[in-house]
Amino acid sequence: MSEDMPKPELGEARIIIETGLDRRIAEIIEPVLVAMDFKLVRVRMMNQNGMTLQIMAERTDGTMTVEDCEAVSMAVSPVLDVEDPVDKAYHLEVSSPGIDRPMVRKSDFSRWQGHIVKCETSILVDNRKRFRGKITDVDQDGFTLERDQVAYGEEPKVVIPFNTLAEAKLILTDDLIRDALRADKLAKAQAANQNDEDDSEE
Repeated sequence: MSEDMPKPELGEARIIIETGLDRRIAEIIEPVLVAMDFKLVRVRMMNQNGMTLQIMAERTDGTMTVEDCEAVSMAVSPVLDVEDPVDKAYHLEVSSPGIDRPMVRKSDFSRWQGHIVKCETSILVDNRKRFRGKITDVDQDGFTLERDQVAYGEEPKVVIPFNTLAEAKLILTDDLIRDALRADKLAKAQAANQNDEDDSEE
């Protein structure tokens, strides 16, 4: 992966979105995140510690610090209190998507091209719904996957249209860890340079 990785685009719609209550929560909090220059990755209500509302978000440059998580938590809590979409007590947890992140935007696939992804489609694609392999090519309509394991009669590569995706997630590998750490370091350095420029303009 090159040093000039494409940035996650601000305002780019997610291609994989929640259903039911999770979707309602996402609709309530996403405008708050966008106004703060964050992008929503995923919302999930889970039955752990009683009930836990997990919100995954990241900055537009792909980074997310502990302070960012706290800022997002403080911003969305009052909005959720007012809208009150959950009728039970719950624990709010804001986190970064992590290295083995869910892939929810087209730019995620471009950004992590060359890495291994596990995905599931909502309809049969090449007689299957579950896939695992390396992202080799990405265009507006979908991505090409080089399969890890090829069954008899299957082509080693399969094109998966974005509009068939139900779920997708990066698989943790040494290459992914290395590239994710490099991208994070680069984004933090660019943010520091930007802050220095802003300070010198004052």
